Amino acid sequence: MNQRYGKEEKLKQKKQIETLFTDGNSLGQYPIRLFYLRVTSENIHQPTRTGVSVSKRNFKNAVDRNKIKRLLREAYKKNKYLVNDLNSHPYWLMIVYVGKEIPELKPLDVAVMKAFKKLKKIKK
Repeated sequence: MNQRYGKEEKLKQKKQIETLFTDGNSLGQYPIRLFYLRVTSENIHQPTRTGVSVSKRNFKNAVDRNKIKRLLREAYKKNKYLVNDLNSHPYWLMIVYVGKEIPELKPLDVAVMKAFKKLKKIKK
């Protein structure tokens, strides 16, 4: 399984992110919240796009926010095969860290995996 997180998989455009938060749905698996939106465009062959976010309100130091974002991206890369099973249509995903403490990789990895499995159950 390809565990890359390339440029074509990143959710970066402000308009797409705003659409995701306004029109999309969310599900929670502490310490993360997963926002998702099924893309209904003509370009059905684009990959699922994913972004990560950490609140500046909870983590004042940029070093801490960046560390958590690195851990979230790593957990996504390990578990993205669960989302790629949904690829009859592409999705936009945003993984938001809502915890108050700096996490370890293992519990974060488990939370991302459980959130993706919940998403898979919802979409079937």
